[in-house]
Amino acid sequence: MILLIGSAPDVVRCAAWPKQAFGKIVAINNAWRVRPDWDFLVHAGDFPAERMPQGDPLQQAQIFSASHYVPAQNSFGGFVYAGGTMSMTAAYWTIHSQKPDVLAFLGCDMIYDQPGNTHFYGVGRADPLRNDVTLRNLEAKSARLLIHALRRGCLCVNLSDLPRSRLIFPRLTLDELGALSSRSFRK
Repeated sequence: MILLIGSAPDVVRCAAWPKQAFGKIVAINNAWRVRPDWDFLVHAGDFPAERMPQGDPLQQAQIFSASHYVPAQNSFGGFVYAGGTMSMTAAYWTIHSQKPDVLAFLGCDMIYDQPGNTHFYGVGRADPLRNDVTLRNLEAKSARLLIHALRRGCLCVNLSDLPRSRLIFPRLTLDELGALSSRSFRK
């Protein structure tokens, strides 16, 4: 079971979650700042160097960029079909490289039209707001991801508490996630 964390405002809830609830934690871009025990950081090519982790976090973790996730995303049909947002990109990389039974998303809702903070650190630049063919119909992109994940024996779930999400995955609480058994959805 892998936790994939993005930057939506409710991602901070996971800071108190026990690490042993997950096999690994994958952070996207700035989400590495939410908790110190992440295992992988997947960042966009334009992620500023000054926002990268320094020092101690790098002793326990690995950082991956386009040279790692582009081949993974291409194995699923490429960015036009899979989606150019980092939530989708990091998810495909995780499914391809880590082969989880469950990929649990938190902070990856891609909702930017609400008043106030759009990210846990304030108002951020949202890649789904770019006019880009790879970012059309994020709900369809998440449905496609769910199907590809299921074909590889991985269930995608959404742990968000936010009222809206662009992810169409089943919503679960942390307790419900803990009750999942890999035997309940594996062949």
